[in-house]
Amino acid sequence: MARRAGGGQSGEERLIARHFKPLARSPGAFDLTDDAAVLRHPRGHEMVLTVDAIVAGVHFFADDPPDAVARKALRVNLSDLAAKAATPAGFLLTLALPKSIGDGWLKIFTRALGSDATRFGCPLLGGDTVFTPGPLTISIAAFGTVPIGAMVRRAGARPGDHVVVTGTIGDAALGLKLKTDPAAARRWRLGAKERRDLIQRYLVPEPRNALAEAIREFASAAMDVSDGLVGDFDKLCRASAVAAEIEAEQVPLSKGARAALTADRKLLANLLTGGDDYEIVATVPPAKIEALEAAAKAAHVPLSRIGRVTKGRGARFVDGRGRRLGFAQASFSHF
Repeated sequence: MARRAGGGQSGEERLIARHFKPLARSPGAFDLTDDAAVLRHPRGHEMVLTVDAIVAGVHFFADDPPDAVARKALRVNLSDLAAKAATPAGFLLTLALPKSIGDGWLKIFTRALGSDATRFGCPLLGGDTVFTPGPLTISIAAFGTVPIGAMVRRAGARPGDHVVVTGTIGDAALGLKLKTDPAAARRWRLGAKERRDLIQRYLVPEPRNALAEAIREFASAAMDVSDGLVGDFDKLCRASAVAAEIEAEQVPLSKGARAALTADRKLLANLLTGGDDYEIVATVPPAKIEALEAAAKAAHVPLSRIGRVTKGRGARFVDGRGRRLGFAQASFSHF
């Protein structure tokens, strides 16, 4: 997002000035008039970097509300920062825009993006806008800070640690099914509010940045759940070279998800592997579990114990009788 040398402004420059300059409130963004930004961070801290892209037809529907698309684009990155115990510092935005996207759409998009940037303390620093003949594509690179050496990695879980997860799991997967198959609401005996809530969880995730400091203080390992709890937690176990036993019945579900599961027990696999939860799964030493639970309660972030870390390799999900559950696919994969 840089100014072109020479005469008047290009169409891209006018678009940036109209829609994105008001979001660039950090002094280091230079009102989006330079080729790069400057990002300062506190002495004794280091940067945590993450990037995620969302594509129309893959991560959201082309007719989804522009404010929901904006919030999702930023929040999936904020979720990564939260799981790494980082404080948001800013983000870069790349937009590949088809001709179908006009000023009206961008006005709503940038209003929501700016609102979330303010809410989470993560200002726009710069980026790029390009035309695409393909679907709308939004890529955000987000930056956060942690004290040196304090980022919470996937590696770090130890046998005996508790396994905890924030919020509820599986809502977004059901919300996606409801978007593609509206009749499912009747089959699952969902009320109007339950249906709306599940779809909303798919449209707009709720990153757990309010818990980041407590994750840094009390967790031994953590990651955000973006591609499904089963597959994502198995990645954490492999990075930590440990095993774990997770009690499927202890995985927290919303009222709507429980209603759907009661109507169709086969949905359990969708709930546990479907993805788009953007919650935090973490491992916590026994001596610190109560302190983390107290911190979560103070931050108004729901937190549930769902299992324990053991010796071995990989995550094992079991039913109420201790029988291992099998899944055709552990998580969402693009490839």
